[in-house]
Amino acid sequence: MASYSRELSASVEDLKNLFGEHDQYIRKIENDFRVDVVDRNGVVKVSGTSEPQVVRAMGVIRELLTLSERGNDLEEQNVNYAIEMGHEDTAGIFEKIDADCICHTVQGKPVKPKTLGQKEYVDAIRKNMIVFGIGPAGTGKTYLAMAMAISAFKNNEVSRIILTRPAIEAGEKLGFLPGDLQSKVDPYLRPLYDALYQIMGADSFLRNMEKGLIEVAPLAYMRGRTLDNAYIILDEAQNTTPAQMKMFLTRIGFGSKVIVTGDATQKDLPQDTRSGLDIASRVLKNIEGIAFCNLTSKDVVRHPLVQKIVRAYDEYERRKPNGRN
Repeated sequence: MASYSRELSASVEDLKNLFGEHDQYIRKIENDFRVDVVDRNGVVKVSGTSEPQVVRAMGVIRELLTLSERGNDLEEQNVNYAIEMGHEDTAGIFEKIDADCICHTVQGKPVKPKTLGQKEYVDAIRKNMIVFGIGPAGTGKTYLAMAMAISAFKNNEVSRIILTRPAIEAGEKLGFLPGDLQSKVDPYLRPLYDALYQIMGADSFLRNMEKGLIEVAPLAYMRGRTLDNAYIILDEAQNTTPAQMKMFLTRIGFGSKVIVTGDATQKDLPQDTRSGLDIASRVLKNIEGIAFCNLTSKDVVRHPLVQKIVRAYDEYERRKPNGRN
């Protein structure tokens, strides 16, 4: 049986990054493409019985080495995504994605899109006044929107940031919550605070919040307002009613940019209540200046197990007859 091989040179540090701890990353590539990969004095050799598989495996290795050469520590998500894109013969993905640095966290870590879907989402936000980011948990919808908002705020493109989400309990009744009004709504808004703290830092966030330059509030607080020169993010939009969504979208004033994020598969609305996100997706899809970005399980950047969970539920929903369990 014929054997095919390809070779590629790289630095010791980049190869160490590529192979991963106990060679776990390179084993993934070998198992997926059914090839053998060896490192001999800084030269990576990929060999196998199928030339197309050898070529694809080498393509994945090139992509990962490009990411490493740009100063990134490779993670399992990078390897899994490179393998998935390798089967689709997509070349140059990481160079394109990694070049787009939105901002840095308070610890100095760059915030960048990690998948093509995320890159398209970020580009859509730059080009459009209103963007809907729709997709499953872990795809970075809210985090990237927050990073874009903070970047625009720091660059004086907008004068304030407004973050909002509907205050709906996630499938459970919490009953009476003690404390003042802010204490009652804070639990619903905690994911937004977490992203702000990580990117902006707690001290900077609190200072700007005291000045009224950053506002985190339940969606009900938006009624009757006109929001000019602001970056406005509506999170968990699948839990809005059609009336709430219309109310929110008609608050937008001059110089503002709006990002609406949601996961259509995780609604906490009462049974038989239509989602404002679903209706907006149908009503507004052909309006210029409004973009819809649909992220998928490929764009999940949390623990790899989350991606498998999302796919398992997607398959279950497709198999379920007439929406029954």
